[in-house]
Amino acid sequence: MSSREREIFLLAARGLSNSDIAHSAHIGESTVKTHLSSILTKLGFTSRAQIVAHAYQSGLSH
Repeated sequence: MSSREREIFLLAARGLSNSDIAHSAHIGESTVKTHLSSILTKLGFTSRAQIVAHAYQSGLSH
């Protein structure tokens, strides 16, 4: 996962919406969607809920 994808992963793990992630990361919502799709594919996940669960189980969420 790239450093930008990791940033998006952590923001999504906090439960932020695409709009909130875009604002926090200073990117467009379509870019957020692209990053999330890539993250889900790379991790073999099918939902954002799995991102949250993985971050929690890995101790990555704050």
